Amino acid sequence: MLSARGFEAIDLTEANLDERPEEDGLEVFETFEANALAKARYFHARSALATVADDSGLMVDALGGAPGVRSKRWSGRPDLSGRALDEENNALLLRRLAAAGATVESARRAHYVCAAAYVDGGRELVRCGEVHGYIVDVPQGTGGFGYDPYFVADELGMTFGEASAESKARVSHRARAVQTLVDALVMSSATARGS
Repeated sequence: MLSARGFEAIDLTEANLDERPEEDGLEVFETFEANALAKARYFHARSALATVADDSGLMVDALGGAPGVRSKRWSGRPDLSGRALDEENNALLLRRLAAAGATVESARRAHYVCAAAYVDGGRELVRCGEVHGYIVDVPQGTGGFGYDPYFVADELGMTFGEASAESKARVSHRARAVQTLVDALVMSSATARGS
């Protein structure tokens, strides 16, 4: 999305930024926006390059917005990662929905949220994106990660686990956040050139 709009983008590996233990402590804030900004500021400070970072998660209405900003670490299992962690988080999601009596689709409304942040030392921008849907009891599809096999996107009529990468990218919370961030950067750059 960045390169399609004329921005050169590289990842952490290409920027020669090794993983460091302190990165685990970056997402400590109560909002997606604050967590995304913390990551963008951190990696901008390490690289001296303009940086885009994001934070995202699942918010379930019947659970008061949980897991929210704690989506990745919701199960409290720091000993797990990858699929094993996803399975624990999804098991907790289903247990909590059952305990809340959320057994029908209308009671299982949920949405993914993403905040995308840009930091370049002179500017800081944050834009958000959302996609709405509901949670199912049985995983459907093997694509994606996290809660994707349980999240049916309204616009697709299928789970993110079943959706092709192209279909998911068209409606996903992350795609929407990054697209609005890129729009803001283009507008900001055009305004700066016009002054």
